[in-house]
Amino acid sequence: MVYGYPSENVWELDLQRFGALQSSRTFLRHRVMEVMPLMYDLKVPRWDFQTGRQLRTSPLYDRLDAQGARWMEKHGFERPKYFVPPNNDLLALEQSKTFYKPDWFDIVESEVKCCKEAVCVIDMSSFTKFEITSTGDQALESLQYVFSNDLDVPVGHIVHTGMLNEYGGYENDCSIARLSKRSFFMISPTDQQVHCWAWLNKYMPKDSNLLLEDVTWKYTALNLIGPRAVDVLSELSYAPMTPDHFPTLFCKEMSVGYANGIRVMSVTHTGEPGFMLYIPIEYALHVYNELMSVGQKYGIRNAGYYALRSLRIEKLFAFWGQDLNTLTTPLECGGESRVKLEKGIDFIGRDALLQQKQNGVYKRLAMFILDDHDTDLDLWPWWGEPIYRNGKYAGKTTSSAYSYTLERHVCLGFVHNLSEDSGEEQVVTADFINRGEYEIDIAGHRFQAKAKLYPVVSFFTHKRRKDDVELSDFHGK
Repeated sequence: MVYGYPSENVWELDLQRFGALQSSRTFLRHRVMEVMPLMYDLKVPRWDFQTGRQLRTSPLYDRLDAQGARWMEKHGFERPKYFVPPNNDLLALEQSKTFYKPDWFDIVESEVKCCKEAVCVIDMSSFTKFEITSTGDQALESLQYVFSNDLDVPVGHIVHTGMLNEYGGYENDCSIARLSKRSFFMISPTDQQVHCWAWLNKYMPKDSNLLLEDVTWKYTALNLIGPRAVDVLSELSYAPMTPDHFPTLFCKEMSVGYANGIRVMSVTHTGEPGFMLYIPIEYALHVYNELMSVGQKYGIRNAGYYALRSLRIEKLFAFWGQDLNTLTTPLECGGESRVKLEKGIDFIGRDALLQQKQNGVYKRLAMFILDDHDTDLDLWPWWGEPIYRNGKYAGKTTSSAYSYTLERHVCLGFVHNLSEDSGEEQVVTADFINRGEYEIDIAGHRFQAKAKLYPVVSFFTHKRRKDDVELSDFHGK
């Protein structure tokens, strides 16, 4: 135990993964009947529960389903994986369970290509959304203590930040937009809805002038990704959306089509150009229809979470719940710039991070590009594969995806420096990472891999401020 926290990640045992929606007797009865046989079954990658489905849906669910959406479930929320084009065998795709190259490979490739060359829409309504407001400075003062990054920024700016524990590990990784001097809008991973609410209530003062509100259900979130996103949104808003007028990591309320009060953020969570639109649910269908109508001449199409996964992993964007957890600190995953250590502002985990900065880190997140892996014939990496450095075990992968840009598989994972004599962990430096020769073990077969501390795929080339884009984007699940 360190600072009273477990020495291993126990998120899968945390009751705060669940909400009231999973306490229905009918839900529990059906889900338990499904879970028990799975204990003795071979779980293929990216399998989905069949019970308790269509419980939480976006207002666009029927529209997207009619256009070929195939669905996955997270915290009871239906999310599109990918969109099956017309005339494809839907049944075959739905039953394609394999450790090898999946049947959806070409579909996701076309969605990724559209995100890079034209414009796509991804429904990301499942993300947790909180508003924190106060009559005075209570909101800012409370959030400054709970979060690691400096939130005292000009109105309209967005801050990527961690919510850390006393060990310095991530309890949450999120984005916070300052809507006004005394109002903040917070975006977190889908399955953080209960945990994050409990954490904020634990550490924020009980003050009648300070209001914390869960507004997840109030907003539909659409991710407009691609170089032509600027053109689509400019036509619908009658406002200049270029980087000079709407810089990266900026938020403003504006009209889109006939709908007013749309919170538009210049961030995509994938590294591609584009915007997040947080739309009051009564306007969701109208805004979506307008985007698809105006976007036709720019090649717009729907995309799903599998395309988003490929885009974010090739950019070395670490997501909470997959790459980041309560035992991962910002200094171990390239998040130093998101910590206000030098500003003299106290926050949870500050002492631990100062100590770690002085002593060095004992693990480091890196990207691994597989060299001699045959995508068509070899077993795929999914996550949890052992990492070998110079022939010795050095950690395991946390997430992986095929990069359609690099035409290679890319894995993310943490490298450890284990003493040959005692097996004790030693400091991991950038030089230690760069000097090693690496292999990724997939089902007993080792594939050569190149380790990188920075993404190989370039960020989008639109004109941005030098400090606008950081190494890893926020949250993910």
